[in-house]
Amino acid sequence: MSVTVEYANSEHFKYAQPICDLIEAAAKQRGTGIAKREPEYIKTKMRNGNAVIALDGVNLAGFCYIEIWENKKYVANSGLIVHWDYRGMGLAKKIKAKAFELSKKKYPNSKLFGITTSLPVMKINSELGYKPVTFSELTQDDTFWNGCRSCPNFDILTRNERRNCLCTGMLYDPAKPNTNPKPVREKNVKKFYRWVQIKTQSFLKVMGNAKSLLS
Repeated sequence: MSVTVEYANSEHFKYAQPICDLIEAAAKQRGTGIAKREPEYIKTKMRNGNAVIALDGVNLAGFCYIEIWENKKYVANSGLIVHWDYRGMGLAKKIKAKAFELSKKKYPNSKLFGITTSLPVMKINSELGYKPVTFSELTQDDTFWNGCRSCPNFDILTRNERRNCLCTGMLYDPAKPNTNPKPVREKNVKKFYRWVQIKTQSFLKVMGNAKSLLS
């Protein structure tokens, strides 16, 4: 694989629209929610040096960007995406590791977090030192959660008072690094993921029954 993973900048503006299209297409393909992003938003991340891009020559292979919350108390690695032609090659892990490296370099004292519906992403995060956490341990900045409005599951998040959703929260605290061996971390991730899925299914069932009573 001849793909290079590098920090994005203004020279990569031409990839902003393809990145947005790829994010939207991937969400539809998985049948899960993901916050929609506009090209200008992606360009801002590139301009500020808060993004990572993977390229195979001139072809877009993947992308990820950084968001800052609560005056740099929290930093999120968001929008991780890999073009389907490059999946199954370990590229997501390389992109995530590069974004993690960039985050720690620019914001060494910030807590790094993310929300995801993907078990593979959870595994990657776990290997980097993230721990599964409840949403209460993530940023409470309304702007971050309002970014989920374009997600089709936003009503689940709001009805549940932002306690949980289909996404799973993960956190890396530089003051409390995860030093557990990888096999233990992976086992815990799978266990937590199953627990979230069960809780989510129970919540959806309750909400479905409530709708039936009101209709």
